Amino acid sequence: MATTSGTDLVEITQIRSTIGAKEGQRRTLRALGLRRIRQTVTQPDRPEIHGMLASVAHLIEVRRPGDDAPLGLEPGQEPTTQDEEDSDLK
Repeated sequence: MATTSGTDLVEITQIRSTIGAKEGQRRTLRALGLRRIRQTVTQPDRPEIHGMLASVAHLIEVRRPGDDAPLGLEPGQEPTTQDEEDSDLK
């Protein structure tokens, strides 16, 4: 099994309740491993996870491991990959 480095991971924290959320959004949070508010999980930084994060962006906060500032996601917006962030800085 391949190991992932810290740059290949994202930390996801649930910040809002699923009360009133659509059933699909609830299932997405469960699939990400989130069960309660303020719970944080670490997931691989992959396109499948990006799509899941985009569908529940209004319920979660996403950050890179070791970073203090969260990635600013709007509902429907996917997080940028580490390569895209590096190219923006150049």
